[in-house]
Amino acid sequence: MIAGNGRSATGHGRKTARHKGRKVEGHKGSKAGGQKGRRSGNPFIVLTGLSGSGKSQAIRALEDLGYFCVDNLPTTLIPTLAKLSLTTGGDITKVAIVVDVREGGFLSSFPTVFQKLRKMPRLNPILIFLEASHATLVRRFSETRRPHPLAPDRSPAEGIRDERERMNVIRQLADEIVDTSDMTVHELRQFFMGLSRDRSAARLTITLLSFGFKHGVPLDADLMFDARCLPNPHFVPALRRRTGRDRAVVDFMERDTLSRAFMDRLTEYVRYVVPFYIAEGKSYLTIAIGCTGGRHRSVMIAERVRKALADISNARVRVRHRDIAHT
Repeated sequence: MIAGNGRSATGHGRKTARHKGRKVEGHKGSKAGGQKGRRSGNPFIVLTGLSGSGKSQAIRALEDLGYFCVDNLPTTLIPTLAKLSLTTGGDITKVAIVVDVREGGFLSSFPTVFQKLRKMPRLNPILIFLEASHATLVRRFSETRRPHPLAPDRSPAEGIRDERERMNVIRQLADEIVDTSDMTVHELRQFFMGLSRDRSAARLTITLLSFGFKHGVPLDADLMFDARCLPNPHFVPALRRRTGRDRAVVDFMERDTLSRAFMDRLTEYVRYVVPFYIAEGKSYLTIAIGCTGGRHRSVMIAERVRKALADISNARVRVRHRDIAHT
């Protein structure tokens, strides 16, 4: 539901942070006590806001960050879930829920329910309100062709105006007010990555996949490199039965000036781009390196790149040799 480019969050507060050079403004709840009033304790994020503002994308981002997530939870069950999160012995330490006008009693009962959350010891409730401009919401509903929940028999524009007026009371309670009008999905995800206290949860799993072109190109590769231009150990009788893990094959490739230059430049490029994938919030990155049979050159290079990425923070690197068993 989110499209476009530009800035991320706008509102009343002055606390700022930087993401990819864009300014993101934090917001203090005007009546409920904002960022300064937050306590230590288990994070309990409540996502609400206008229909079409990106709540579904936001809850997915939080799920990727390790939160236990529930969408469209009945308002009366919110305190029950909060108590459960405090009594599970560490199994559920971070919770995020989506509540909005889809639930009939939300508008009338939520303010009281949220005040109960604020009084719970060892719980850190955070109310985040997502919104967008009228024109943006109308466009999003037009693109998805879904009816507005408050206007099933009317135009989306009428439902949007009605919802914005009704939700103003909830908006006043928010700790964070996020305007998604000009945010991309990646920028919204990045906002929640910055909001999360557990930065280490936002890890990128990098798979270095060696393969042989004659056995087929991998379909799940994000980046693919062709090492068939390098001298082939297969044509050295003493190396034919060996693999790229063997010292003799490694020495053979390291002695060749062209092969060393190729590997140095490949390693430099991969180290350069990986931080961008981490900043984007990508969870998985598959880097495929291929040679003819997938036993010698691609295997050796994949192992070499793995060592070069060992010191990259917020990334876990693993190697998979798809075709190393082929003869």
